[in-house]
Amino acid sequence: MIPLPATTKIWLACGATDMRKGFDGLAVLVQQSLKQSPHSGALFAFRGRRGDLIKLLWYDGQGLCLFSKRMDRGRFVWPVTAPEAVHLTPAQLSMLLEGIDWRRPERTWQPSLAS
Repeated sequence: MIPLPATTKIWLACGATDMRKGFDGLAVLVQQSLKQSPHSGALFAFRGRRGDLIKLLWYDGQGLCLFSKRMDRGRFVWPVTAPEAVHLTPAQLSMLLEGIDWRRPERTWQPSLAS
């Protein structure tokens, strides 16, 4: 996992992105589509059309960092009908990167309220 500061905002760009884009192309998408500054310190996540590749763009204070991950099996869970971007928590980002459905966490154990 990327060591992000606790105050880092995480934005997920909805829909499919052309994964041929690099630093500059994704930075332009952040500015034009998401209406954010790529140098704000926020992390921006993009997914390709097939769903097996994700790219993360993050400004660490010194320069832009571009991370990518490709799934061997399965696809990254991604909203396609939401607005331009969705805000994620660090826990949701961690689940997303592991291939877990972060949209609806299931509680498997509930504590007993009886004393």
